[in-house]
Amino acid sequence: MRVPLLDLKAQYATIRDEIRAALDRVVESQRFILGPEVEALEREIAKYCGCSHAIGVSSGTDALLVALMAIDVGPGDEVITTPYSFFATASAIARLQARPVFADIDERTFNIDISAIEARITPRTRAIIPVHLFGQMADMPSIMEIARKHNLSVIEDAAQAIGAELNHKRAGSIGHAGCFSFYPSKNLGGFGDGGMITTNDEDMAARIRLLRSHGFRAKYYSEQLGGNFRLDEIQAAVLRVKLKYLDRWLDGRRRNAAFYCESLSRSGTIKLPYEMPHSRHTYNQFVIRTVRRDELIAQFKQKQIGCEVYYPLPLHLQACFKELGYKAGDLPASEAAARETLALPIYAELTAEMLEAVAKTVKLP
Repeated sequence: MRVPLLDLKAQYATIRDEIRAALDRVVESQRFILGPEVEALEREIAKYCGCSHAIGVSSGTDALLVALMAIDVGPGDEVITTPYSFFATASAIARLQARPVFADIDERTFNIDISAIEARITPRTRAIIPVHLFGQMADMPSIMEIARKHNLSVIEDAAQAIGAELNHKRAGSIGHAGCFSFYPSKNLGGFGDGGMITTNDEDMAARIRLLRSHGFRAKYYSEQLGGNFRLDEIQAAVLRVKLKYLDRWLDGRRRNAAFYCESLSRSGTIKLPYEMPHSRHTYNQFVIRTVRRDELIAQFKQKQIGCEVYYPLPLHLQACFKELGYKAGDLPASEAAARETLALPIYAELTAEMLEAVAKTVKLP
């Protein structure tokens, strides 16, 4: 049975009429940039995330960049983050000529290892960027305690974690800012690039709004150097339709994850995802660990079942960060995760037969 890693057509089929009506609404209005759809989406995301403000931007990558710009991170500054993440987490820091400082991960959650953060704080440290990887929040209470102790800002990379919770607080609502991606493959995905920054800080929200549109408060009068980081109306309209269904889709992902965990619990060579207590894992990816990953990938390919490696080379070993001076063996938990992890299909539209086919393939000798 063919099982794609992700089937966006199956999702679209359930909301086609609403999506087309939303697109028609934008086309008829001929408002395409920062109009009423963006404003409405910002209000709806702020409410959903439990935040005072949400500011639509052009991508999840730009969300990170603008959030760092809003706290004046620049040349000579340092920002602590994880090396086991998508490239944008560190590239946003480097693009501002600041230095990414990598702390290893907790091997259970794949999120930043809290015990590794303080040793990396120096007089030049300005911020911490925890990543809520694969849809599970990092240990934000501990991170915020460290940040308060050392007077640091915290920017949540919640690109994969909209709707995730820890202690009944939503991703993006605890740090000084939260950064989201609406890339099409995300749990809340648009029809192109898009992103959002959430914050409870009035001044920070105002600064982000300024920075996303060339620093203009009045057209053609720039108060500070910003950029073109605006979310367009078509993406906002699509996302407003999808947001209504997000919790239903997340519940479906969690049900599928529970099936895998039950079905694969006795597979001795497989480590299943760990869900923190008092946590709502949203399973943007369902990631297993196994030393026989290459063998499993071959089996999936033969059975026409999708899978993917997130991420095959940790950030501290990427060629573009060679000047930072890291070498293989420096961050062993991240390096082991890069060798052993594999994502399985987890989207809400999977049928029982498809789930059984995936589990059966994992259990093959």
